[in-house]
Amino acid sequence: MSILLSLDQGTTSSRAIVFDRFGTVLGSAQKEFQQYFPKPGWVEHDPQEIWSSQLQVAREAIAKAGIKLSQIAALGIANQRETTVVWDRFTGEPIYNAIVWQDRRTSDRCSELNQNHFEDKVKRKTGLTLDPYFCATKIEWILDHVSNARSRSENDELLFGTVDSWLMWNLTGGAIHATDVTNASRTMLWNLEKQEWDSELLERFRIPEAMMPRVSPSSSAFGKTAKELFGESIMIGGVAGDQQAALLGQNCNRPGLAKNTYGTGCFALMNIGDELVHSQSRLLTTAVCGGNGMGGFALEGSVFCGGSAVQWLRDGLGIIETAAEIETLASSVDDTGGVYVVPAFTGLGAPTWDPYARGTIVGITRGTSRAHIARATLEGIAFQVMDVLEAMIKETGTPLGELRVDGGAASNDLLMQIQADLLATSVVRSKLTEATAFGAAFLAGLTSNIWSSPEELYGIQEVDRIFEPQGNQILISERKETWALALQKSLGWDKAR
Repeated sequence: MSILLSLDQGTTSSRAIVFDRFGTVLGSAQKEFQQYFPKPGWVEHDPQEIWSSQLQVAREAIAKAGIKLSQIAALGIANQRETTVVWDRFTGEPIYNAIVWQDRRTSDRCSELNQNHFEDKVKRKTGLTLDPYFCATKIEWILDHVSNARSRSENDELLFGTVDSWLMWNLTGGAIHATDVTNASRTMLWNLEKQEWDSELLERFRIPEAMMPRVSPSSSAFGKTAKELFGESIMIGGVAGDQQAALLGQNCNRPGLAKNTYGTGCFALMNIGDELVHSQSRLLTTAVCGGNGMGGFALEGSVFCGGSAVQWLRDGLGIIETAAEIETLASSVDDTGGVYVVPAFTGLGAPTWDPYARGTIVGITRGTSRAHIARATLEGIAFQVMDVLEAMIKETGTPLGELRVDGGAASNDLLMQIQADLLATSVVRSKLTEATAFGAAFLAGLTSNIWSSPEELYGIQEVDRIFEPQGNQILISERKETWALALQKSLGWDKAR
């Protein structure tokens, strides 16, 4: 058995991919699901739709691969991180919609907590900054705002999980309530140094420890799927948050190697090895895949709006019909005509960390066209990634030799060229574009002994294209300065209204 099933549960869609041991895609399926925006800054998903869509595409991918279930050695899960689900321990029913990582409803609560410099404690214990992005204040909000939730949690009736936990609970018929170290490290409740749920933080947020899942290494035998789901049980052999899965899938298993995933958001991670380093540049310190796979830590910077900015051009402004059209439209002009787009639709992540920032377009004139706005949107994505990576370089003192890229928007050649020009370094796109899904599959393959170590990735990865810097660095420096001014315009907007 040398075939692996990967479940890649993302922010806007659920996907499933069947891989062989060489990284070849044998079958795949994808299904988008509903996004809910109950109030400005709020983002929710229906947990049952997450589960049903993921089960549907898993079955479809297996059917398309034309394989027998007995050929599947194990399945791996990569998931959108920080998205928070609370459900009934006995019925398995969610008590509220999943609160998505992009959600900003607990901004005021985070500000209140930080009045007493609580962020310093959070940073020291968890490697994270005090922000609505993470799970702790989301769980607290659900327990405070859903009828009887607080008392039910105290009576051990409720369970919490990130999306991987929710999927495993359903995949195993409620037999497994677990997560891996990478997802645990994104909750703002996991003590990175002690490698355990932090009792002081749980008490501060009034979250019973009995709600929390068991934490295992990313490459582990978590359990087996219920037989009735696929006809035979499949071992769940690997779990990781999508960005750590992509770090492994991009073969960044040595200190100093960095990748950026261009998905709904953009997520840059740099492997820093086994030493726990607390960033002075407002970057996050997070766990990377542990167990039989690599372990240790990474510096991370999160850009909340990446591909979702392109979706906004499509669904909000209606200036493109498909996301793929943006490259053609943006390439029809030589520059942005002085326009800058700051896609801070759900606040700004690293290194700014402003939950009250909002999307901004500056520099519009009578001559501004939809092509200028399209190009400025792509530049806005690349500028944000540049800010994160420059902070990493400053933090580590290590020049960036190359940036490895993946994710849906990495297929946009213009965006990749803009990124190479802004960073003045090579941007390397792999032929294996499904780095996140393959990272999860690789973890499962390590558990099932298809591979023996991460070094075997070297024989699988092939380069699709390398984008070398081409732009005039004097002009680019000027644009960087103007970008910094545009960024300032977006800060604190929601709070100032």
